[in-house]
Order: sequence, then structure tokens, then C-alpha cells
Amino acid sequence: MLFILLFVYAAVSKFLVFDEFKIQIAQSPVLTSYAIWFAWGVPVIEILISLMLVIPRFRLLALYAAFTIMIMFTSYIFIILNFSDFIPCSCGGVLEKLSWTEHLIFNTFFVILAFIGVLILSTQKNNNAFKICI
Repeated sequence: MLFILLFVYAAVSKFLVFDEFKIQIAQSPVLTSYAIWFAWGVPVIEILISLMLVIPRFRLLALYAAFTIMIMFTSYIFIILNFSDFIPCSCGGVLEKLSWTEHLIFNTFFVILAFIGVLILSTQKNNNAFKICI
């Protein structure tokens, strides 16, 4: 539920200020060449992952996707903080109030949460498959 809340909130925030979000992505020293793709792709992927989390059949795949996208977001923040002279601001809403270091901690929490979710759901699926075989 936390991932659904996070991703839907983040996607809606990006779409509400889409032109500003696109400009901020274009200012990124890492993403400049692909700004338009990221500006559309990130919120669409966030919504797709949220929808997949609602459907039990796709929940494990969605948790893998959430884990992957959170690793990507966290890596981006780490790279910007440690290897860039310019730190753009491309977060909206409440997350905009966080410092980049706080945002890194926030994202790390969600990376760990997704990893735990994958472990739990994988274990449940394996146990169910084992019960079917018996």
C-alpha cells in the first residue's frame, strides 16, 4: 500500500507540473539527452507499477519493478550528490521539502521495503507451490 501511495502521489505530482518537471529533468547533468523520455516514462511507469500492485497475480512482478525503479532513483541521487557540480530539483509535492540527503535516506527505506516485500511474496508463492505438489 505504501508503494501505491508513493507512486501514485509522485506520478500525479509530476503530471500536475509537467512542463516544470520536464525542464528540471533537462537540467540534470545525467539525463539531459533523454529528458522528454524520462518526463513521460517515469510517471507512466509509476502508475503502471501501482496498478500491478493492486492485482494479486502481478504483485510479485510489481514488487520487483518497484525495487528496480527505487534502486534507479536512489542511484541517481547518489550520483548527483557525489559526482555532480549541479544539483537540480526535480521532485514535487512533499518530497520537494526533503534535502537530497534526506531523499537518499527516504529512497533507501523504500528499496529495503521492496526487497522485504519480494522476499515475503516469493516465500509465500513457493510455499503455495509446495502445497499444491503434496
